[in-house]
Amino acid sequence: MTQENPREALRRIAQERGESLAGLSRMIGRNDAYLQQFVTRGSPVKLEADDRRRLTAYLRVDEEVLGGPPTDLPKASDMVSVRRLNIQAAAGLGRMIDDEFALGKFRFEKSWLRQISQAQPDELSIITFVGDSMAPTINDGDDGLIDHSAAGKRVRDGIYVFRRDETLMVKRLAVTPIAGAITIASDNPAYPTWHDVPLRSIDVLGRVAWIGRKMI
Repeated sequence: MTQENPREALRRIAQERGESLAGLSRMIGRNDAYLQQFVTRGSPVKLEADDRRRLTAYLRVDEEVLGGPPTDLPKASDMVSVRRLNIQAAAGLGRMIDDEFALGKFRFEKSWLRQISQAQPDELSIITFVGDSMAPTINDGDDGLIDHSAAGKRVRDGIYVFRRDETLMVKRLAVTPIAGAITIASDNPAYPTWHDVPLRSIDVLGRVAWIGRKMI
């Protein structure tokens, strides 16, 4: 299909949005006739980059529509899937585990994911956190990318998801001077810290590699 040229596209989009070319010209800091001349006379031949960016942001269209460079979207082969699990790790006093199965999958760009974790996609999962004991680092309702390959490695200082006394938790673990022991701490000082906990008393499921949250 032949792509619409930028002048025709701007005329059509302005009409669909109920915008005048004169008004759009003023919006980008030009005289009233600027975009009218661009559309009808081809002068200027193409929009300057700053003008185009302001217009596309205001009209909510891709820059390519108004003559900008093609959008560099990742190809399907550049994407990988990470499972989303139907479990919630308690950033609080603990949550019993129930219905541990995949809800679906998240798609990530390979190069971005590699910057976050060196684990393979099947060694990663997305889970949701509940509670406020890890605030402000982790808030209630945040999603986290969990690196399960860390479960088979030596624990180092960091935030982990683990089972303790049949409950699922997310806490900050720190190695202590006592061999085989750790400190389990919350980032929220209102919650308790457990010192010199035997590492064998917890079942590490993975290390938190990334947090995503909704901005309200």
